[in-house]
Amino acid sequence: MSTIGALGRRLYRGEVNVDFVGRYKLWGTLSGVLLVISIAGLIFQGLNLGVEFRGGSVFSFDRPAASTIQDVRTTVEDAGAHQVIVQEAGPRWRVTTQSLPEDGVVKVAGAISAKYGVADKQISKQIIGGTWGGEVLNKALIGLVVFMLAIILYLTLAFEWKMALAAVVALIHDLVITAGVYAWSGFEVTPATMLGFLTILGYSLYDAVVVFDMIKEVTAKLGTTAKMTYTEAANNALNHTLIRSLNTSLVAILPVAAILFIGTTLFGAGTLKDLSLALFVGMIVGTYSSLCVATPLLANLKEREPKYMAIAKRVASTRAAAAKDASAKGKGKEPAAATSTTASANGAVGAADKRKKR
Repeated sequence: MSTIGALGRRLYRGEVNVDFVGRYKLWGTLSGVLLVISIAGLIFQGLNLGVEFRGGSVFSFDRPAASTIQDVRTTVEDAGAHQVIVQEAGPRWRVTTQSLPEDGVVKVAGAISAKYGVADKQISKQIIGGTWGGEVLNKALIGLVVFMLAIILYLTLAFEWKMALAAVVALIHDLVITAGVYAWSGFEVTPATMLGFLTILGYSLYDAVVVFDMIKEVTAKLGTTAKMTYTEAANNALNHTLIRSLNTSLVAILPVAAILFIGTTLFGAGTLKDLSLALFVGMIVGTYSSLCVATPLLANLKEREPKYMAIAKRVASTRAAAAKDASAKGKGKEPAAATSTTASANGAVGAADKRKKR
């Protein structure tokens, strides 16, 4: 723990400088692989939409001690139902089937009652039409689109459109990978899952805004006499917010992991599982994307602006001249320009971080 704490203090003071932005090709390759796998899952496996979206009939009753998932499935299928899914919902069985007519519902309920000795009035029966399920899905998609538009508008007004673009790309990245996990795992997608998706988008956005705010403050000082490029300044700003992002992510992920791996095991599948899987995967991917996707993309976009292209060219020329002078004098030390650049970068970011604390 002392080693981790020492690393955190070194990161906070700017003594450790991880080149996140410079390794954009590595992150791009990793994200590309994850996206290809996720999209393949969505195409070939598809999402296991819950009954709330596809419509169907739902039966819920107290779980007899001797009953098993296979026994319940066989009982319901013998009563004429298809597409039978049996889940443990705490002390009860939850059975979903295709949308059944009224007499079909009565037949399935009667089979359950006869097999397990459960009174008909103790069997909860619910019929969800396909039209209603489609409306729920459409409203969920509309909510997602409105959320994304609101993000673009906010980031464009608070920062600039390039930061908004980088943040939205990172959010789409998080959504696709999380959806891919659902496709490959076969977990059911329910309204609770959609709430989890919206929650992780907000969490990922929070991380991106913290980083972008620091980058905006540090890079505002870059002018014609700057001794570092936009990429270097952005990378230093990212390193100064790194420990904050990691701490926030760890504190948020631990209780979600407890819900996913302990709560669903002890209390059965249900809303907890639907919500916690989206949160668990999304938080991990969201932390990664804010560090390794959004910031490198932003730096690449900004380096194409004439102002920062000129700064990069001048910094490169200055460093080349300093290296040439040092070589001519026969010194094996680091060029003075490079040393002053590192000191300037760390000093600028450190001052910005102190102002944020105040």
